[in-house]
Amino acid sequence: MINLETRETVVQNLKDAGCSIDMIEYFMKCYDSENLSEQLFLLEKHRKQLLSKVHKEEEHISCLDYLVYQLKK
Repeated sequence: MINLETRETVVQNLKDAGCSIDMIEYFMKCYDSENLSEQLFLLEKHRKQLLSKVHKEEEHISCLDYLVYQLKK
């Protein structure tokens, strides 16, 4: 088993990464049962969701950049 400080660190890291409470609770159940494959699956899924949001925001920035370019012409 792991010590309390390590568990708290993992939970804090998940919070800092923007994970939901439900996801954190499920992740920690997997963590406690040493289900590494499910932990990795959850992290990859969350990473993909975050990356999708980043790409969407990049599209918004590109639209604004184009508008600024057109206005300056």
